Amino acid sequence: MWLRLGRSIRTVFFTMAASKSTVKAGVFSAFGIVLWLFGGLPVSTSLATVFGVYLISGGWRYVKVILRTAPRDFKGLKFLISSKMEMNRLTENGSNLVTLFQETVRRHPQKLCFVCIDGNSLTFQEVDDYSNRIANFLFERGYRKGDVIAVYMENCAEYACLWLGMAKIGAVGALLNFNLRDASLAHCINAAKAKGIIYQTDLTAAVQEALPKIDENIARFCFGDENPDSTAVWLNRGLEHASSMQPPQHHKTGFNEKLFFIYTSGTTGLPKAAIVIHSRFFYMATSSHHFFKMNTNDVLYDTLPLYHTAGGILGVGQGMLRGCTVVIRKKFSASRFWDDCIEHNCTVTQYIGEMARYLLAQPVKPSEDQHRVRIAFGNGLRPQIWSEFKRRFHVKTIGEFYGATEGNANIINIDNKVGAVGFASRILPSFYPVTLIKVDEVTGEPVRDRLGMCVHCEPGQPGELVGKIVKGDPLREFDGYANESASKKKIAENVFTRGDTAFLTGDVLVMDEDGYMYFKDRTGDTFRWRGENVSTAEVEATISNIVKLKDACVYGVEVPGAEGRAGMAAIVDDQHNIDLVHLHKELCKKLPAYARPLFIRLLNKVDQTGTFKLKKVDYRKDGFNPAKTSDKMFYLNAKQGGYLPIDEKSYEEIKLGKVRL
Repeated sequence: MWLRLGRSIRTVFFTMAASKSTVKAGVFSAFGIVLWLFGGLPVSTSLATVFGVYLISGGWRYVKVILRTAPRDFKGLKFLISSKMEMNRLTENGSNLVTLFQETVRRHPQKLCFVCIDGNSLTFQEVDDYSNRIANFLFERGYRKGDVIAVYMENCAEYACLWLGMAKIGAVGALLNFNLRDASLAHCINAAKAKGIIYQTDLTAAVQEALPKIDENIARFCFGDENPDSTAVWLNRGLEHASSMQPPQHHKTGFNEKLFFIYTSGTTGLPKAAIVIHSRFFYMATSSHHFFKMNTNDVLYDTLPLYHTAGGILGVGQGMLRGCTVVIRKKFSASRFWDDCIEHNCTVTQYIGEMARYLLAQPVKPSEDQHRVRIAFGNGLRPQIWSEFKRRFHVKTIGEFYGATEGNANIINIDNKVGAVGFASRILPSFYPVTLIKVDEVTGEPVRDRLGMCVHCEPGQPGELVGKIVKGDPLREFDGYANESASKKKIAENVFTRGDTAFLTGDVLVMDEDGYMYFKDRTGDTFRWRGENVSTAEVEATISNIVKLKDACVYGVEVPGAEGRAGMAAIVDDQHNIDLVHLHKELCKKLPAYARPLFIRLLNKVDQTGTFKLKKVDYRKDGFNPAKTSDKMFYLNAKQGGYLPIDEKSYEEIKLGKVRL
């Protein structure tokens, strides 16, 4: 009996120990069992006694949490269970994204699948036919299961057809950021071990510039109405002669095998090729469709890059898996946004936080009231403008979420809670084991107790979001990166229980008493700007090469009213010979716009530690305020196209948003 009692108490602790409240509930539950078994009291009396003591000791707060959050948690739990059952069924049936899309085609062959405002429109049947041509063309060229082909293109209706065609023969797409140039572009191609690259006509020069740094045997396919590169294969002409019939089926791709790579900077180093498997694509797309209450008749407006998860999975997936029409624009336009929604009868739109701010900055016009958009979903919408966005644009539902492409700690705001990116259950945390752990402010490493276990955060305490890894569970697996060593750096041990492992997201969040989570910051050497993750190591290396190997450190600083953090570079200039004009010119050549530092700080002396790790914390706190240092500071003036000194006047103008960054 004592053994059974001990096991019961231990189970309570290990399955519910996510906070002091749940631990307290477990202790009192165990106490109730003792009273019943050994006190000789009736069950009802034992329970009443324990419950009364529990409430008096502060347990009433936890009871209130249960009453408030039970409906939300039940809704999430119900979907989680049904999703696992469905994914297990699809795995056993040998399904994958290709077979699921073909089911969608059978239901809606003549319905528009992709409508590109700047280009072509394709029905579901035309997408199927076009992707078959891609598959047959590549198959005839010798590509087989597991071969990687990079896609380096801007948004267009044919974009998803390319990687879908690859999937039909088991090949794997590597979706490259079209802003990448030179060494960064070459790194991403090499990281995926690509055997070929498909790129659009306008990006020919960028590909040619990167060629000396990539495998000379890589095949190049130019996509466009003309082929300016005589050394590359003209893809359009090749597709004219390719068959639109189903390609040869000499392979079998499982539901949990690779679909494509999406690049993420993570928290350190150069961009990493994160693995996206078929089942992850399915889960991401269907969960947003379910919780945000979309339907087959919805028309989705997608202006986000298709090389990222938000636009390329959550957006495109509504078409491929749910039969929605997806309207694509090559680049986001704040002035045309609502006009496009009206013209194409859009009912759902996507956003990143910065886009919402741009839309609110636009002059009021009639189209704001004439659209039919009822749902806007995305991530990064600041709590300060959340309600204003809903009120001004008459959008009924804001669907905020948090997710890492490669991670298992994805959360979602299913009940329109203002400012929250998602939630974790306070009642049954073990059903979806994500939590916040304390991290060292300087090193970014998890803080551990005397037993070596990670320290979990209480409500109100900021911490890094982590998700428990469970092998064999499609929702709890960590698929990792193409580079195995990079995958290992994202795993922590002894997080929930001794001997377990968890995925480290690299993001700091805060949880309130009800389990709602709010984004706070990035950890490590990465910051987010203009909807993109910027690797400080990559920018530091680029600057160091430009300024003749002088020491430099890069970090993100807060700018009032702006989403994310703006890049700032602290560069040692003890000889006062750095040419900022030359620096800006070279940065424009070597880095995409979002990664170029908007602020420069010239240091008079070298950090004595030999690294900038400790100093970065201090520099980040100083921001771009010239009053906090004697070092010279500069800002990137968009109008004049160069760096200008920051004085008290310009500092205030930047803070007030009068200076465009």
